[in-house]
Amino acid sequence: MALKLYPIIQSHKFSSFSLPQPANFRSHRVFMASTLNSVPSVVENEKKPFSPPREVHVQVTHSMPPQKIEIFQSLDDWAEKNILVHLKPVEKCWQPADFLPDPASEGFNEQVKELRERAREIPDDYYVALVGDMITEEALPTYQTMLNTLDGVRDETGASLTSWAIWTRAWTAEENRHGDLLNKYLYLSGRVDMKPIEKTIQYLIGSGMDPRTENSPYLGFIYTSFQERATFISHGNTARHAKEYGDLKLAQICGIIAADEKRHETAYTKIVEKLFEIDPDGTVLALADMMRKKISMPAHLMFDGQDDNLFEHFSAVAQRLGVYTAKDYADILEFLVGRWNVEKVTGLSGEGRKAQEYVCGLAPRIRKLEERAQSRAKQASTVPFSWIFGRQVSL
Repeated sequence: MALKLYPIIQSHKFSSFSLPQPANFRSHRVFMASTLNSVPSVVENEKKPFSPPREVHVQVTHSMPPQKIEIFQSLDDWAEKNILVHLKPVEKCWQPADFLPDPASEGFNEQVKELRERAREIPDDYYVALVGDMITEEALPTYQTMLNTLDGVRDETGASLTSWAIWTRAWTAEENRHGDLLNKYLYLSGRVDMKPIEKTIQYLIGSGMDPRTENSPYLGFIYTSFQERATFISHGNTARHAKEYGDLKLAQICGIIAADEKRHETAYTKIVEKLFEIDPDGTVLALADMMRKKISMPAHLMFDGQDDNLFEHFSAVAQRLGVYTAKDYADILEFLVGRWNVEKVTGLSGEGRKAQEYVCGLAPRIRKLEERAQSRAKQASTVPFSWIFGRQVSL
């Protein structure tokens, strides 16, 4: 999970699921009509075709030259030896039940009571940040779908034995525990309104995401490298806050999730490191491309059925609390540039050198822009969040 610091092109929410289609946007939708009754039905009784409340238009697909698919096919053995080692055997993995009250024990009610007593000491704005993190984790089906759009590394059958496919499925399985654990903890806490939270998750999965990776594993693995570090930082900060509020069990929960994200970050950054080794020009161009487009965050299409600007409001709360900030965005970029030794990459084309210069100088520019934005920031307003029973929280 992480903030969306920059906008992407998307439609506005309307009261109906059927949104107007601008003439200059490409949209591919199939409308299905019922064939059960040949008699025309009354207009007001017709069912409208489902359409997600958030839509992304002008999407680019399959931008990677087909010949580069061979690069990833040739790396399958390398991925087995260098990437799959970052997965843990299921029997050695923690499970949500390890951190939650045991419903089969006689002390279950007392354990829940203790959990709820600790939860009462934590302020609403923290729960907004934690719920947003949980919702982002629960949209996991979208992220597996995204990885399986990438040319050359997708799971072609659903049970493919290529190293890339094995990684995607096992990574998804490990990540699945994160949303499960946070969801159950929040349910037991009694501090949040689960129905609007559950609606937000359903809306988000139905809307999907558009990281603008264009089916390219170059762009895709740069994106996931950035995202895994962002979630490591975010969950680490929620752990720190929970400890400060006196809930050591919640701090442990957020911390163990952060540790998973760090391990996954190591795998994804290692893939990009290998790409810099075998195709430095193509990789630095991809990195510059992703940063020019800005990293859109996984939950940028978040909606709860009420707040048209829910993700922006959630992000503002996370920024104010220091859970995930614009400074973190710049720090992540700077970390990755150093991790991949981008400044020292040689053998580049003219365009590659321009991309290298752009990327290496971008983090300081982002920080300067953020400092100016902070100096111009207006007094914080408050908005209601359905996740916490409509209570107001400062942005």
